[in-house]
Amino acid sequence: MAEVDRSRRARPINPMPDRVREALEARGLLEAYDGRPAYQQNDYLGWIARARRDETRQKRLDQMLDELERGDIYMRMAWRPSER
Repeated sequence: MAEVDRSRRARPINPMPDRVREALEARGLLEAYDGRPAYQQNDYLGWIARARRDETRQKRLDQMLDELERGDIYMRMAWRPSER
């Protein structure tokens, strides 16, 4: 069986900016963030970072924080953590 080359399919890993970490800590949501799947963490960080305007970055950060606080939503979609 041929091996599949996944090197071009992998998403780049987005680093967490200090501003995001500070916001998570200030709202007591770092544990909720860490409890999300890695793809969600990475998607949130990339989505926030891609905003061109500071106002948009802040709006996206606020949305992420609100969704983490609520716990059952991801990018405005219903979400349920898998039971392990």
